[in-house]
Amino acid sequence: MVKRALLALIGLMTFSANAVVILQYHHVSQTTPAATSVTPAQFREQMQFLADDGFKVVSLSQVVEAIKNKQDLPAKTVAITFDDGYRSIATTAHPILKEFGFPYTLFVAIEPIKQKFTEMMTWEELIQLSKEGADIANHSWAHEHLIRRLDNESQIQWLPRIKANILATENAIREATGQNFNMLAYPYGEYNQAVQDMLTENGFVAFGQQSGAAGPYSPLTALPRFPVAGQYADLKSLKAKLYSLNMPVLAQTPSDPELKGGQWRPELKIKLDMSDISAKQLMCYIQGQGAKAPTWLSENEFSIQADLALPAGRSRYNCTAPSKTHNGFYWFSQPWVRPKDDGTWIKE
Repeated sequence: MVKRALLALIGLMTFSANAVVILQYHHVSQTTPAATSVTPAQFREQMQFLADDGFKVVSLSQVVEAIKNKQDLPAKTVAITFDDGYRSIATTAHPILKEFGFPYTLFVAIEPIKQKFTEMMTWEELIQLSKEGADIANHSWAHEHLIRRLDNESQIQWLPRIKANILATENAIREATGQNFNMLAYPYGEYNQAVQDMLTENGFVAFGQQSGAAGPYSPLTALPRFPVAGQYADLKSLKAKLYSLNMPVLAQTPSDPELKGGQWRPELKIKLDMSDISAKQLMCYIQGQGAKAPTWLSENEFSIQADLALPAGRSRYNCTAPSKTHNGFYWFSQPWVRPKDDGTWIKE
């Protein structure tokens, strides 16, 4: 009995150390906005590195099943995702991925496809990619801010609308491609607890845009991804992320990213499994405010809080710590999103 328990513990620690890194791309182009783009040369260099350095690139659906079932995945496992369905993925990224034999997932919104936006792929292109191994998944109907209510919309009306939006998008993808993964990438990386609960009730998993490696400690409706674009597009920056580990978070408060009622300096409390982490080496970072050492509340629980009010819009707290036994850093990111002081949202 003791031996079985010990083996199970070792297996869990191994899986945690071999966490999955999920990469998030938008454009693969030299002519699109740098903040959401990698160049074709950068993308090829990154895929070549994955191949040369022995990374195992698997489908996102395989990652989800492994996390759900607490199954081991190979060390150095990576999944590749693209948000929005820009045409450069079909013309530039897809041939490179096909050359390397790498699976990938496209998160698409329906309205831009129906309106035939020039930068977006058509249904015909998406269907062809799905036949060649791409997975097509949910990015909401029109790339909405899911947590925002419409003008004159009550709280009671809001959530059923979001549910209908997500289910209609999933149905449109199923009808066009025959695929049905129940995987949602949050537009803008924005979500709140009510949306998470609704997705769980309807059998969805969901992905944010907060950094970190995914694994057994990740909530299934807030799986992290590493954005690859702009200042984070070079290979040197990416290498450190590819070796990141799933922070062993046992509990956290709050978990809801949506800030309300003027609480613009949220205090985040995190309880960790410290078996492979030294408290002295854990450091946190407040977006826009720099590094800040955590306050340890006990041997395995710390708190972190911004010194200044977070700005309206999206922010993050990031915390990292080197592993005692593995090559790489444990990495955790908590997203926040807040309205302006008057309760309205910034326009994007």
